[in-house]
Amino acid sequence: MTSPSILAITKQHPSAILLVVQLLGMLLYPFIENTAAGQSGLNVLGIIVLLFTIRMVKRTPGALWISVSLAVPIIGMLVLQMAFGMRHLLPWSSAVEAFFYFYAAGSLIAYMTEDNVATSDELFAAGATFTLIAWGFTHVFVLIQALHPGTFAAAVNAADPRTWSELNYLSFALLSSTGIGDVIPLTVHARAVASVEMFVGLMYLAAVVTRLVGMTVQARK
Repeated sequence: MTSPSILAITKQHPSAILLVVQLLGMLLYPFIENTAAGQSGLNVLGIIVLLFTIRMVKRTPGALWISVSLAVPIIGMLVLQMAFGMRHLLPWSSAVEAFFYFYAAGSLIAYMTEDNVATSDELFAAGATFTLIAWGFTHVFVLIQALHPGTFAAAVNAADPRTWSELNYLSFALLSSTGIGDVIPLTVHARAVASVEMFVGLMYLAAVVTRLVGMTVQARK
C-alpha cells in the first residue's frame, strides 16, 4: 500500500497545515524582525498566513467573501509598506488583520461545533483557532502601540517599542492564562484589551476545547 501523498494529506487535514504554517511563522519572526529586511519578511510571512487562512475558511460555514474582502486591503497595505516604506499604514493594516483573524477564528469555531462528531481535522482546528485568536489580539496590541507609543514595557529596553514577537508572546500568555511574562501593558486601554483576551481564552477552553475532548472520549467509548 502506497503512503498518502502530501497533496492528499493537505486536503484531509487543512487545519493541521494552517497550524503548522502559523507555528513556523512564530518561530521565524524572531530571526528576521531585527534585520534590515525584517519588516518586509514579516509582511511576506503575514501574507502567506493570510492565504492559508482563507483556504481554511473556505471549508467552514463562514462566508469566504468576507475573509477575501478583508484580506485584499491587508495585502495591499502590506505591499505598500514593503515597496514604499509607508509605515503610517501599520495601524490600519493591523486593525484589519485583527478583524480578519477574529473572523477566521469564529469560522473555525463554527466548523468545529456544527456537528457532534470530533474529527481529527477538527482537533487540529482547535489548535489553529487558538493561534488565530492569539494573532488577532497581537495585532490589536500592535495597533494600540502604534497609536499610543509607550503602551507596553518590558524588562529589557523598556523604553523601546515592543516587537511583534514580544507582543505575540504577551498575547499567548494572556490567552492561555499562564501569566503575563515580562511584557506589561501600562495604559488602561491596553489593560482592558488584555482583560478581554484572558476572558476569551478561558471561554474558548471551557466551551470549545472541552466539548471536543468530550466528544472524542465519547466516540472512543
